[in-house]
Amino acid sequence: MFMRFFTELRDAKVPVSLKEYLMLMEALDKAVIDRSVEDFYFLSRAALVKDEKNLDKFDQVFGHVFKGLEKLEGMGVSDIPAEWLKKLSDQFLTEEEKAQIEAMGGFDKLMEAMAERMKQQREEDGDGDGDGKGAGKNGKGPTGDSPFGANGYHPEGIRMGQDKGRHGKAIKVWDKREYKNLDDSVELGTRNIKVALRRLRKWVRDGSADELDMNATIRGTAEKGYLDINMRPERRNKISVLIFFDIGGSMDSHIKVCEELFSAARTEFKNMEFYYFHNCLYESVWKDNRRRHAEKLNTWDVLHKFSHEYKVIFVGDATMSPYEITYPGGSVEHWNEEAGAIWMDRVSQIFENVVWLNPTAERHWDYTPSIEVMRQLVGDRMFPLTIEGLDKAMRQLSR
Repeated sequence: MFMRFFTELRDAKVPVSLKEYLMLMEALDKAVIDRSVEDFYFLSRAALVKDEKNLDKFDQVFGHVFKGLEKLEGMGVSDIPAEWLKKLSDQFLTEEEKAQIEAMGGFDKLMEAMAERMKQQREEDGDGDGDGKGAGKNGKGPTGDSPFGANGYHPEGIRMGQDKGRHGKAIKVWDKREYKNLDDSVELGTRNIKVALRRLRKWVRDGSADELDMNATIRGTAEKGYLDINMRPERRNKISVLIFFDIGGSMDSHIKVCEELFSAARTEFKNMEFYYFHNCLYESVWKDNRRRHAEKLNTWDVLHKFSHEYKVIFVGDATMSPYEITYPGGSVEHWNEEAGAIWMDRVSQIFENVVWLNPTAERHWDYTPSIEVMRQLVGDRMFPLTIEGLDKAMRQLSR
């Protein structure tokens, strides 16, 4: 079963190495945890999952491999971890419900009854698969009040293969998927954005020496025979970022995710400059949307204000008429002397690293011609604004 667990994690694209698997087996061999499924869950998750974005995949595989009671008839009652039944009873059961369980003879009797009931169920449901559909009051079918089954009700029910509980009383639920929001495909939150942005880092130590260098202090003290305090500059992220945000129009529906990206970027990048534009980059940009018409900045000056080492990020849905990109006068707000495509080309000539983050779901890109045009202008470096997409974009900028 453990080897199956390992192979299914690999099949689910969770990067688990043989070394990590052997480390897990060694931990089990040395009995570092109690013989409980819950303890094994946390141990295996700590040993095998290196990136939090894979936690949801891990939970799905774990729930699939260790289904627990789905094949109870092949197990002895003593093989079932006692805490599946007893450990959480105080948390989930009322005194009345506990009395009902005790009236059956306790948890052990409950499990023995379940094994017998499943055996009878295969004989009675007619098709031999033991699913108990329509089993009624005594069966483990979808409407009974048996303790066994997915949808039936009993003070201490046992859930089998159901995504959601109706009564919230199941003893053990392996499909809770508490880390579902960390899947690669979900939209971003500020915390997840910060994690993804951290791939774009270049640590340096420059400036004033204001941090204690512990290793140098210990070495100097040992060599000289007296306290020799050494200081060093604080380690800082040297990466400089220039971000252009598309604002207004169809981008209004993406305001929340753009605000989260902006907040996370301001935290992660100490050297960050930002400007706003609408639909496509033209001859002017602005810093304050409330005064966008009164305080415009010349795009040419902005592009030549920063060194070519800056990493440039465009954030926009690139959803517009293709004419807004490819023709002079294509802008819907003013007459632009030069096509937006010319300005995008200038950005690519000045800066070595340019990416475009698109909040529109990638599956819709092929239906919008302007997205394909903009994608070509940025050298096919357009990425969806998801955890996975942002991670790929940061890798691209790090090259």
